[in-house]
Amino acid sequence: MGKVKTAKRAGASNSPYDRNKPNAKQSSSNTNIFRFDKDFGQHILKNPGISDAIVEKAYLKPTDVVLEVGPGTGNITVRALEKAKKVIAVELDPRMGAEVTKRVQGTPLAKKLEVILGDVIKMPELPPCDALISNTPYQISSPLIFKMLAMPNPPRVAVLMFQREFAKRLVAQPGDALYSRLSVNVNFWATCRHIMKVGKQNFKPPPKVESDVVRIEPLIGSARPNIAFEEFDGLLRIAFNRKNKTLRAGFNQKEVLSMCERNYKVYCSLNNVEIDESILESASALPEGDFNMDMDVDGDDEAANEEGDGMDEDEEEEMPEFFKEANEQQSAAKDAKTPSRNPKSKVALVVRAKVEKVLASTGLADKRARQCDQNDFLKLLLAFHDEGIHFS
Repeated sequence: MGKVKTAKRAGASNSPYDRNKPNAKQSSSNTNIFRFDKDFGQHILKNPGISDAIVEKAYLKPTDVVLEVGPGTGNITVRALEKAKKVIAVELDPRMGAEVTKRVQGTPLAKKLEVILGDVIKMPELPPCDALISNTPYQISSPLIFKMLAMPNPPRVAVLMFQREFAKRLVAQPGDALYSRLSVNVNFWATCRHIMKVGKQNFKPPPKVESDVVRIEPLIGSARPNIAFEEFDGLLRIAFNRKNKTLRAGFNQKEVLSMCERNYKVYCSLNNVEIDESILESASALPEGDFNMDMDVDGDDEAANEEGDGMDEDEEEEMPEFFKEANEQQSAAKDAKTPSRNPKSKVALVVRAKVEKVLASTGLADKRARQCDQNDFLKLLLAFHDEGIHFS
């Protein structure tokens, strides 16, 4: 008597020979050598045409040493090895480091490849190189740019792939919504231009955002500004901390004034300038016309407060006596000044006056950081240096 045919459960095989065959969904994932870690920003560029274009736009010479950050499986690395003298690949994931090494193993290109395992941002400094190439992990985009620009001898050229919004920040101009500290620094220390757009379908696994490739040429030799990178960037950090507020508001914050005071004391000690560090006995010792150092000054905010404060004389005359007395008590309590927990020194007043002098003399006090260009920030920095105030 024949067996009754029963329905197979989902995914069950009809024959013992089918048990080891993966289904369609499993086959695509099992063909990978290992799982890509998105936490490391591992989105491998799979389009060979884009890999070729990135290397071509670097205009590599046979004598060049190339630094590649995040080589992945080596799609860009192999092309760079064919044109350059040496490629230094810095990789955080040991699996990827082994994969790119294995890719050129047994070929003449193996002698030209050096793989460094580690976090490129935590390295004391980038290895000396003539060109920098990277399918940059999005998490380290900004730190990598600043680390490269801060090098005393930066590479001749950098061809880097970034998230599209980040790439737009690199080429943003004053007044643009994406204009930032990054925009000013990149265009002050280098020239930057957009190369091409890269769709997310060109990566494996595909990221959630589109990408762009940019070419950055740092200024080198006599073309490089004769200013410490840390000084210029320190000024920009303060200005762009609140880029939609006036520069007066940014430089009148307590933390900023305290930092300026500390740096001014160091400057005076190094240059044998005598300063008075005695403590003010009371608020009455403040010179007339000086602002309270704890106050955050902004012209627009003051104007708004002036418009909203005060009361019409007619309303005051109609007010009952009880409310008048209550108002007088409140105003008296408001006028009674609470003593500061951090007593002010006389040198603090000097620094406060110097900051006001610089902002007034440059004509930038009421200007916002998003409206200033490189020349404005450079003029501001030089004026602060003339007063002995530094930012690094």
